[in-house]
This record gives sequence, C-alpha cells and structure tokens, in this order.
Amino acid sequence: MYLMDKFSFVPLIIIFTQRFLTHIMKPFFTCILILFEGIVLSNANAQEFQQMEESIRIDRLIPPTGKIQAVLDTDTYNEIDDQFALVYALLSPEKIDLKAVYAAPFSNNRAANPKEGMEKSYEEILRILDKMDISPEGFAYKGSTSYLEDPNQPESSQATEDLIKRAKEANPEQPLYVIAVGAITNIANAILLEPSIIHNIVVVWLGGNGHNWGNQREFNYFQDLNASRTLFDCGAPVVQYPCTPVVTHLSTTVPEMEANVGGRGAIGDYLLEIFKDYHSNHFGWSKVLWDMAAISYVIDPSWSPSNLVHSPIVTDEFTYSFDDSRHFIRMVYFIHRDPVFRDFFTKLDNYSKK
Repeated sequence: MYLMDKFSFVPLIIIFTQRFLTHIMKPFFTCILILFEGIVLSNANAQEFQQMEESIRIDRLIPPTGKIQAVLDTDTYNEIDDQFALVYALLSPEKIDLKAVYAAPFSNNRAANPKEGMEKSYEEILRILDKMDISPEGFAYKGSTSYLEDPNQPESSQATEDLIKRAKEANPEQPLYVIAVGAITNIANAILLEPSIIHNIVVVWLGGNGHNWGNQREFNYFQDLNASRTLFDCGAPVVQYPCTPVVTHLSTTVPEMEANVGGRGAIGDYLLEIFKDYHSNHFGWSKVLWDMAAISYVIDPSWSPSNLVHSPIVTDEFTYSFDDSRHFIRMVYFIHRDPVFRDFFTKLDNYSKK
C-alpha cells in the first residue's frame, strides 16, 4: 500500500515536467535563439562593411546648425505625405541644398510590385516638379526595381549611381545628408555597391517603430528587411525617426489644410486635392504627414529631441534585439508638430506670392 501511494506521484511529476518545459522553458529558449540569430546575422554582415571610429560617428551625428547639402529618397506615390515632404524640402533652400530626388520602390494597393511602385513614384516626382516649374534633368532619378533579396548582389540603378557619385564628392567635414522616407532599398544598395560612402554621408531615415515598441511591422521597415538590416549594420551615421509612437504626432486636418495650403498656387491646390481625396469621410478625421518629419530635422533639429542609442539588431521576426557593444545612431524620441506645420505653411504662402 505504501509503495503504491509513493509511486502514484510519478504521473504528477511527469505532467508537471512536461508543462514546465512547454510553457516556461520553450519560450525562454525561443527568445535566446532569436537573440542569437540576430547577433549572428549582424556579425556576419558587419564584416563586409568599412570601419569608422566611434568618436567620428558621434561627431557626425551632432545635429546640423547651418545649410546642408542633401538628396531625398522617396516612395512618392505610396500615399500623400511624400509629396508634402518633397515640396517642404524645395521650399527650404535657406537650409537645404537639395541635389537630387530618388524614386524608391514600394508595393501596396497602389502598386502591384516594387518596380511599379518605383515607376509611379518617379512619375509623381515629375508631377510635383512640373507644378513648381523645376526641371527634372539631372535632378530626378529612378531607383531600384526590386527589394534587396541578396546583400551579395545589390542592384545598380540611376539612384545608386548618382548617390555614390555625390557621396564621393562630399567629405567628412561637409557630409551629404541622405534623407530617406521610404523603404531604404536604394540607400542600402548604394552602400553595398560602394561601402566607402558611409564616411561621407549622414542618413536621416523615417522608418521602423520605437525601439521599445512591440514590433517593427512598419511599412518602410518591413517592406525590405534586408535593406533595413544593412542600414543598421553598416556603421553609417544614422538618424532614425520611429513612426510609432513618435511621428504619429505630426497629424493635421482638412480645415487646417484648407486654411493654409489651398489657394497657394498650383502646388498648394494639388496638395490640398490629394489630401482631401485620401479619405472619403472627413468628419473627426486627421492624417499624419509622416515624411515631413525627416525634412524638419535638417531645418531645425530642436523640433525633434533625440538621443544617441546603440544601433539595434534586425531580426527576421520583425523585432529588434539589442547589444550595447554596437555602434551608436541618433534616435528621435518626440516631435513638436506645431513649429513644423507653421514653418511649412509660412514658406508655402510666401512661395505663392512670388
């Protein structure tokens, strides 16, 4: 009788052990494997990039105070915020010497594949330039026709060729600011084709979510995971604008657009038209104009408080892993929306009166 009671505990021990392994240890080891995978992928890619002293990178990440030279990489037809960003850059010559605009790939309900998205973005760039009487010759360039499938086989395009050329003409004391507001495909391809350009550029990218956010399934980030990984691994000076929960503050409404954008020349009327057409019901509705944030950084960085943080590790699960031994990037943690819109509205109004 004693022996039977004693061994009757064995099934309970087995059940407890099974549940412990299933519900506690399995998730624990899964997390360890994800972290290990991210570190391995990061280390494997990092070996292919040129080295930069951390002190030099940190110096390059000091927010700009004067006029800078820049290029803009944009998936202009993806929605409507890119158009506002492009116009904002063109209206800010006192701060931005805009050298070129690149069409970035995208795919969603507006484009069946990355190539179509890039082509439509290029056409939208031409449309914007035409309404502002600016020639696209030597200024607007087509970008990548596909996402970065194999980092060992980067795609060359008009955009990458122009970016490499301009980056080589720049120097560490006067770097080329690469303002990117779409999938980072064109920029990653250029870096992979000519790794040395990281010494002469600063990348300002609107992409990904906050580092403490639950996931990184943000449009610019998840479309081209290999390109996102390349950016964070290559060692280039990077300023990151997380979309959620940072740039979500940069929202506006139809009444504000009607009061400050409509009637401001052909370009103002066009911006108001696409803003109103984006949503059928305007009651209680506002729209985030995401991409204007990246432009505002080089106009007045005080509108976008930021910190130096260690570059995150991009995992295949659309999350970040972290390693405090990695190089620094600058991450914006808030944006003051009012001065951004006030500056844009003032410049558009002044432009329409010329």
